[in-house]
Amino acid sequence: MESGRAVLLIADIGGYTDYMSTHRFSLSHAEVNTARMLDKMIDAAPGYELIEIEGDAAFLSRRADSRGDDAIVTEILHAAVAMHRAFHLERQNVATNLCPCSGCKEAGNLKLKFVAHVGDVATQTIHKRHKLVGIDVILVHRLLKNPVPIPEYVLLSEALYTTGEASLPGDVHEISPELEGIGTVRAYFVDVGDLDGELPPLPGPSWRGRLGRTFAAAGLGMPYLMGMRRPRADRALTRG
Repeated sequence: MESGRAVLLIADIGGYTDYMSTHRFSLSHAEVNTARMLDKMIDAAPGYELIEIEGDAAFLSRRADSRGDDAIVTEILHAAVAMHRAFHLERQNVATNLCPCSGCKEAGNLKLKFVAHVGDVATQTIHKRHKLVGIDVILVHRLLKNPVPIPEYVLLSEALYTTGEASLPGDVHEISPELEGIGTVRAYFVDVGDLDGELPPLPGPSWRGRLGRTFAAAGLGMPYLMGMRRPRADRALTRG
């Protein structure tokens, strides 16, 4: 993405730290399972470009077009519902496979939240890697630390809310978090479950699918179990 005005969306998996704090065998499966959930989430939002995987979160962006922020908010909510649905389907698949380890069975405790903003960004290239930079990139990341009292939600910055309020459902809540280096801001959240509406229930996993996912977790988790690859959480800490 070139520099300019952009939509910024972070999909963050809640409960990730506790999920990854387990013994080595389960940790290898937890790493594989988390990667599968992130893949499914990202695939469910084809209009967005993946900027970076940040441990337990996917940072996505797309160019802000000329349709106005009202249309942008509608599109963000649709993307969040699609990603939320994809995440929960894969979470169910993981939690119902045949492996008894905590890295598989405790996947059902994971949640998904979203933070969204629109603003100006610049593209920076370091060692052939493209990154988005700017105060608006900092703001959307700072919004991840907030006092929202529910585990799964879409949190919109004030810049999005004030121009896209008509696109939101009736039950919208305001918060005023204090963001490090920025100060007090206003933001608005909705429960992702309220956005889902009357979606049909998730399909039940088949025995064939459960067996296949069990072998996939075992095989793909082997490099982590043998120390040939580091878990995503460790790589994120090293970068930080």
